Amino acid sequence: MQFKTLYPPIDKNFSDYIKVDDTHEIYYEESGNPEGFPVVFLHGGPGCGCDENSRRYFDPKFYRIIIFDQRGSGRSKPKVELKDNDTWHIIEDMEKIRKKLNIEKWLVFGGSWGSTLSLCYAIKHPQRVEALILRGIFLGRREDINWIYKKGGASKIYPESFEKFENLVADDKRDDLIGQYYKMLTSKDIEIRNEAAKRWSEWEGSIVQIDYDKGASEQFLDYDFAASMATIECHFWVNNMFWDDDNFILNNTNIIEDIPTTIVHGRYDMDCPVEQAYLLSKKLKKVDLRISPMSGHSSSEEENVHSLVDATDKFRDMRS
Repeated sequence: MQFKTLYPPIDKNFSDYIKVDDTHEIYYEESGNPEGFPVVFLHGGPGCGCDENSRRYFDPKFYRIIIFDQRGSGRSKPKVELKDNDTWHIIEDMEKIRKKLNIEKWLVFGGSWGSTLSLCYAIKHPQRVEALILRGIFLGRREDINWIYKKGGASKIYPESFEKFENLVADDKRDDLIGQYYKMLTSKDIEIRNEAAKRWSEWEGSIVQIDYDKGASEQFLDYDFAASMATIECHFWVNNMFWDDDNFILNNTNIIEDIPTTIVHGRYDMDCPVEQAYLLSKKLKKVDLRISPMSGHSSSEEENVHSLVDATDKFRDMRS
């Protein structure tokens, strides 16, 4: 089988900031065809931000590609800001960007936490979503969070990496690793913050893909990336995604069940077990579930790249 790969690198058409409240300025950009079909790329984390590769899942001749860095992430300002940084405010930011760009409806594309945000956005604004393309489904339930950050989940597959993660916390406080890390990540002591961000990011980086990738692993050790991802992720997990219902997505799929949805998920995803994708797929009427048989969580893995690019190409072909 000939795998599809990312489209060649392209430059952005323009970039700008939108001031969404008294605190936050959100970086956004457009690339591809200014008259093309609009697609919005939602990055993971939360806290990871976008990069040049975020543009490359889409045929630039067909798509008007919209990318933005969520609150506290990437190039948005201020960096690693937690005030009013939650699921619902980010959804409001998406709406402000959509209106500013005079977009009626768009294709929503998101992976990992980006899949969570995509689903929440679609539940809140189904009339604005033409279709969903999602990778590495994260339903955001307490059990999904605990799988990653509590002993007994991914720790059973990567015990040596988890040991380094939990060793930063005193033995008698390890029942609440997330809470203890939150204290460290928001400490006034920069050395405490730095070490906590490094350990958190290193742990997550160790479980996202099957084959070791030095470049991908080094990204997780970059301080700016680690501080943003670790602090903002922990902020969301401590606050239960800012949901009143732990099962918010699955309990509201009736709103989005008729939106065409493609789900790409690695069979050996140790960050977000494939059961989450399967449970979601059973709730949707117009769904294409693609399980990558030899892949993990990472969007850079060959099978996952192929299925994502193929999904955007098929949407293009249906619309051309």
